[in-house]
Amino acid sequence: MSDTYYVSGPTLDRRQVWIAAANGAVLWFVAVLLLRWLGPMGIHEGINRVILYALVVPGTYPFNLLIGRIARLQKGQMVQTLALGTAVATVLDGAALAWAPTLYGPTADLHMGAATVILWGAGVGILLAFWMDR
Repeated sequence: MSDTYYVSGPTLDRRQVWIAAANGAVLWFVAVLLLRWLGPMGIHEGINRVILYALVVPGTYPFNLLIGRIARLQKGQMVQTLALGTAVATVLDGAALAWAPTLYGPTADLHMGAATVILWGAGVGILLAFWMDR
């Protein structure tokens, strides 16, 4: 038996790379818009924050499945795909926080709340990818 925690699949082809990158950008932007809308409703406060973070886990899984189907991933390609998409989303998130923070809402608390949820979602997505590639 192997101690490998995931299956190393074939490298991504050009089409899959573009799909992974586009997926990262689109999901980041949708998350920003959703969190901008929910932020003023108190989603980043108290028990609502706990609920939000908990909902990110089951909410992320269908998107991993969807990207797998759209990109026609082979066994062992989910981690590579999510790592690339998450890299794109992280670069966009960092740039937006530096140069367009009001994209996340009108206050610094909303900027921080949205950015931390996006970071949490990025980590959850990659962890789920490892689980899916096992």
